[in-house]
Amino acid sequence: MAGTDYRQAASRIIEIVGRDNIMSATHCVTRLRLIVKDKDKIDEKKLEKIPLVKGTLFNAGQYQIILGTGIVNKVYAEMESMGLKTLSKQEQDEIVKKQQKGVKWMMRTLGDIFIPIIPVIAATGLFMGLKGCIFNDNVLGLFGASTAMIPDYIVTLVNVLTETAFSFLPAIICWSAFKVFGGTPVIGIVLGLMLVSPILPNAYSVADPKSGVDAVMAFGVIPIVGCQGSVLTAILTALIGANLEKKLRKVMPNALDLIMTPFVIMLVTFLIVILGIGPVMHVIELGLVDIVEKLVHLPLGIGGFIIGATYPLLVITGLHHTYTMIETSLLANTGFNPVITLCAMYGFANVGTCLAFFVKSKKESVRQTSIGAMLSQLFGISEPVLFGIQLRYNLKPLIIMLCTSGLGAAILSILNIQSNSYGLAVLPSYLMYIYEGRQLFWYFVVSVFSGQRKGDPSGRSKRPHILTETSGRRIRRGTCGWNCESSCGRHDRRGV
Repeated sequence: MAGTDYRQAASRIIEIVGRDNIMSATHCVTRLRLIVKDKDKIDEKKLEKIPLVKGTLFNAGQYQIILGTGIVNKVYAEMESMGLKTLSKQEQDEIVKKQQKGVKWMMRTLGDIFIPIIPVIAATGLFMGLKGCIFNDNVLGLFGASTAMIPDYIVTLVNVLTETAFSFLPAIICWSAFKVFGGTPVIGIVLGLMLVSPILPNAYSVADPKSGVDAVMAFGVIPIVGCQGSVLTAILTALIGANLEKKLRKVMPNALDLIMTPFVIMLVTFLIVILGIGPVMHVIELGLVDIVEKLVHLPLGIGGFIIGATYPLLVITGLHHTYTMIETSLLANTGFNPVITLCAMYGFANVGTCLAFFVKSKKESVRQTSIGAMLSQLFGISEPVLFGIQLRYNLKPLIIMLCTSGLGAAILSILNIQSNSYGLAVLPSYLMYIYEGRQLFWYFVVSVFSGQRKGDPSGRSKRPHILTETSGRRIRRGTCGWNCESSCGRHDRRGV
């Protein structure tokens, strides 16, 4: 694609949105993100006619224009060269955060906390999957070996790779949350480590009557235990500590600030959490995990269908970050994550939609959009498909995708398929099931099934055209079909 195409797209976007209407611009992996004075002044229909634009939406205080991976960087660079006011993503996020309240603020905050730790959890899941393959007598038997032949030092090293992230999960979350709430991250990570200190009784051991481990009683009535696997406790610890830090920084004398501020933060926050909030939050969190597990395992795959069919709608609205918190809790407390398994089917359903449009459409621009969106979706980036195809033409592709995603999720729920990680989608997601052959086999079969599409994805009627004579030539009229003449108005409006 020529550089002039990116420049023309940038010029048209500025013209349609209005240079004076744009307060600032930045971008993420797939979207151009604008803060505008008045979003009602923007002609969305004109924007969506720009060849590189795959869709638009207003979310999280930003007017977002979906361009796709790679394309957005080039268009943004052209806009920057035209003198448009640009900011870093972090700078614009700070502006947006100040404008958001209530549920939107909570959703964005959860996303900001968990996105940085997803790679660590995903990598740990891969280590666990490889461990499941290597430490398997059936696999080793193919090479004339067994698990009894594996040296103890190898077992120890592998366990360090697979268990560290989850053993110290509250510390990782507390570090990330401290950054989000405006505190000093190193204070956050130390507080998080205090929550899971080996000096404290392990929460899981205390909960197991057979372990013989009891909680330490403070004042004879308050049980003191570690906060192993408690996501909510870690977030609340960071919220309390970061806000306390901001207040102390304003009143603490400069000579004492370096030492006394961290001292007071760690002392006060730790005591509040370990003596009060921690035990309560852990009980609440375990209750939420139990509810989610019961939903997932409802009979006949009903719960799976509900999760699989509604998750794409949460992605569209930006509410899907709540699932990450639930998945983290599931992994920390059970070692498995059935939720991502059910949610993942929509990615394969999106791939099927792209293939259907690529095969059926006669318009080259739509074919290019579909293949580009599919390549992005294969590696987990779904916005080009959702906004460039599913929501762009009519509701039938979206409805088919939701039903397919729900059906695939229902089958996986019935088969009790569950991953050992999260953060991997579509092609990379198979790595989350290599820990057991049965899990990988059925996930692969159902995912391929979910990616199938038959028939006309755009919902047009299959009835044949009526041929007639007009101005000495034959043209098609009546119901629009795949090979209609360009004079067909419905064809032009649909753009397929």
